[in-house]
Order: sequence, then structure tokens, then C-alpha cells
Amino acid sequence: MSERILLVDDEPSILSALQRLLRNGLKDAAGERYAVESFTDATSALQRAQECSFALAISDQRMPGMTGVEFLSLLRVMQPDCGRIVLSGYADLNSLVAAINEAEIARFISKPWADYDLLSAVRQVLRIRELTMENARLADQVRQQTGVLSAQEAELRRLERLEPGITHVKWGSDGSFILEDPGEVNL
Repeated sequence: MSERILLVDDEPSILSALQRLLRNGLKDAAGERYAVESFTDATSALQRAQECSFALAISDQRMPGMTGVEFLSLLRVMQPDCGRIVLSGYADLNSLVAAINEAEIARFISKPWADYDLLSAVRQVLRIRELTMENARLADQVRQQTGVLSAQEAELRRLERLEPGITHVKWGSDGSFILEDPGEVNL
């Protein structure tokens, strides 16, 4: 299973250019191409993020309905291990500060971009994410060996890193588990 990259921009031509660039110019650690999914609105992208995990999200800042910072902030809560990049033709200071402080973005890239610079930034964000996740795995391994973390807790953490939300089950008062409406987005 290849890792996924999430693209959000209200301009279809930008999405097409990004998809082409990332599909052709980027491979994961195993040498496989990333699965690139694109959306023209942030709400649909958040719905998809409830279904599967993403290694990286790249979002435009100025979009109708929801800004890139708002989108990436919500995504950060859902998938804290997902790398986040803002791609925007407008670089006002307030948006940049919000992107850093609220969405904890890794990069702010201006439109139009240079392909080489964008690919370099994406590779760096993905590599930092990979190292961070490996460090967390090793830290859990040490905690487990020293008895601070049980094998069950370590496995739950591992599963949560692979598929965010998978370990969170809502229970009914009668002991049954509650299924959410798949068409509903919890924002």
C-alpha cells in the first residue's frame, strides 16, 4: 500500500499541475509512487481524511468556505502525523502567522512555484515526518522494554499512527458500539 498525499485547491488547473508533478517526480522510501488525491473544497477533503490517513497535505490558503489554515488545523487534530504545507499566491503576514501557529505547517510555498523547489520542500517534509514517526516507534519500544508501556498500549499507538481514529470506539449505554453516519463530517 503506497502512502497518500492530499491536495486541496479551488482551482482545478492548479490541482492538475500538482498531481502531475507529485506523481511523476516523487517516490516513497520503498521506491513506490505516492497515491495523490485532490479536492476542490476543504470539506470533501476532510471527509476523505476520516476514511484514510495521509502522509502529507498541501492546501491553498484562499478558498471559498474554508481557508487553508482552517482546513489544515482541523486536519492536524484528525491526523497529527500528517505533514502540512500551505501553497498560496497571497502572502499576508497574518495568514502566515496563523498557518504556523494554528495549523503547525511545515512550509509556506508561494504560487507560482518552481517545480524543483516544491519537490525539494515536499521531500524534506516527508522525510521529517518519517523520522518523527520512527522516533516515536523507537521511544514506544524502549517504554515497552522498561515496563512503562504495555504491549497492548504500544500496539494501539502503532495502529493509531497507521490509521488515525481506528482505536477510538464510541460505546452505547447498553455496551454496543455506535457507528457514525459515513456521510457526516465531525468538524
